[in-house]
Amino acid sequence: MKKPKWVVQKEQDKKAEAQATVWLFGLHAVRDALVNPEREKLTLMVTPNALAKLEDAVAEAGITPEVVDPRKFRPPLDPSSVHQGAVLEVKPLNWGRLEDVCIGQTTAPRVLLLDRVTDPHNVGAILRSAEVLGASAVIGTRHHSAPETGALAKTASGALERQPYLRVRNLADAIRALQGMGYLVLGLDGEAEVTIEAAVEGRRDRPVALVLGAEGPGLREKTRETVDALVRIDAAGQFGSLNVSNAAAIALYAVRENG
Repeated sequence: MKKPKWVVQKEQDKKAEAQATVWLFGLHAVRDALVNPEREKLTLMVTPNALAKLEDAVAEAGITPEVVDPRKFRPPLDPSSVHQGAVLEVKPLNWGRLEDVCIGQTTAPRVLLLDRVTDPHNVGAILRSAEVLGASAVIGTRHHSAPETGALAKTASGALERQPYLRVRNLADAIRALQGMGYLVLGLDGEAEVTIEAAVEGRRDRPVALVLGAEGPGLREKTRETVDALVRIDAAGQFGSLNVSNAAAIALYAVRENG
């Protein structure tokens, strides 16, 4: 019997995921990956100068580097990538199930969900903010969201190794799962009548999830219908919309448990 298309697609996705590798680049991103025991490391290419700067991390990782003369250093990257003489091929991190990660380390965890945010620089900056402001997870979708890449890791400045970044099949299903776990799920919309602060007033002891859309199109209709409420960042004056990574940081700060 012929398999349904969705079954075939799921099997192909799983196979591609198992074979996928990521090339991280730059001293900071490579160092943080080397010292992350959860990161499966495959190939390390460095110039002698970069190796001298990463010597302790290389020793900790127990990996044998391929040392290359700077003039012959041509890693499999976009030529514009600022690699600083260090690249590391790794397997993508597996953070586990949404239900496990989003329980959080506190009684009232905070989570960010990204609706079609595809720019790796934006997602990298969001991961940095999420780590600094104590979010339990950042959640995107498997399709139409930024995957783990060297550019994302470099922008995240190490946060990719420490901040859970999950990619789910269906964002609406993830929202409903969080609601089932007791989360108050708020979608950010510049035209919303209610401010974030008003929406969480008296409810800061609850888990809160914030959903952010891509700059321009914003949240999809399905997402808008699934969240508990649409909220806006209270702004002074009419100056247009915030960059999504800035909006994520401000929104996380606004809903902090002891705000």
